[in-house]
Amino acid sequence: MASLPNWHPESLANRLPFLRRRATLTAATRAFFTGHGFTEVETPSLVPVPGMEVHLHAFRSEFIPHLGIGEPRTLWLRTSPELALKRLLVAGAGPVFELARVWRNGEASPRHAPEFTMLEWYAPGLSLAGLMDQTEAFIRAVCPRHVTHGDTTTNLRLPFERLTMAEAFHRWCNGLDILATEGDAAALGAAAAAIGIPPREGEGWEDLFFRLLLERVEPNLGRDRATFLTHWPAPQAALARRDPADPRAALRFELFAAGLELANAFDELTDAAEQRARFVADVAARRALHPGEGWDVDEDFLAALEHGMPAGSGIALGFDRLAMLASGARSISDVLWLPQF
Repeated sequence: MASLPNWHPESLANRLPFLRRRATLTAATRAFFTGHGFTEVETPSLVPVPGMEVHLHAFRSEFIPHLGIGEPRTLWLRTSPELALKRLLVAGAGPVFELARVWRNGEASPRHAPEFTMLEWYAPGLSLAGLMDQTEAFIRAVCPRHVTHGDTTTNLRLPFERLTMAEAFHRWCNGLDILATEGDAAALGAAAAAIGIPPREGEGWEDLFFRLLLERVEPNLGRDRATFLTHWPAPQAALARRDPADPRAALRFELFAAGLELANAFDELTDAAEQRARFVADVAARRALHPGEGWDVDEDFLAALEHGMPAGSGIALGFDRLAMLASGARSISDVLWLPQF
């Protein structure tokens, strides 16, 4: 039998309990952050640079002036509001948060939608450990004591686990020292082969790292209690700064609960020269992987960094996934008013 269209009364009635819980979650989220001194902001969705993540695909658009202002140019629907929110930190906006609509082309599954909501917040002067404290407090404030996804139930009242990437690989990859292999495909390949996961033909360090992470590490995270997976290998620093105590690691964490990856966070990199070098490498990597697709370095963002962004931390949290956990929904489509997939 064909499924009902998303506007059908019966279809909406099936989703409505989850959607009402989502509405309550949205109100509680706004109350939490405004109560903690954050300002809710709105930043542009249509931008010259949608984000700098190498493996994300964006939706492309064209600006065609017809009122005499501006020049024709390519614009994109943002994959994250991150670069815009950091510009506001430079401008002196202080702690900010946004419930942002974002777009990632090609992403559709029970956990993914090509258009979804990202909750992001940034605070000057906040350490990564402080951000973990704040994130834990937020999750507990807006979610029930126990959350379930699939066959996994997590007790959110238990202290959230804080586990470094080095500890996780040592625990679930038979003692593999992931930081010692930094960027060295041969070294990681030999270590992986020794634990029964030989590298595939043409598999580089990053691909093998993520295969080990997905197959051996992530299935063990965020089960009985939520888990912060911290201190990522420096090649995965993205927009995070390196750990001064061990430059092989980046000050980054991801959060897992009920087996779901919920969030990605950085102790923010404020060095414009280092960020430029990373962006240049990202652009080259994207063009090598996807010829003819992509965008250039975000020069305006780098100019903002050069002007001076305050030290601090920020996080991107998948709000639809949080709504799934808060409501008990099994699929992301259950918490979308008019799901497209």
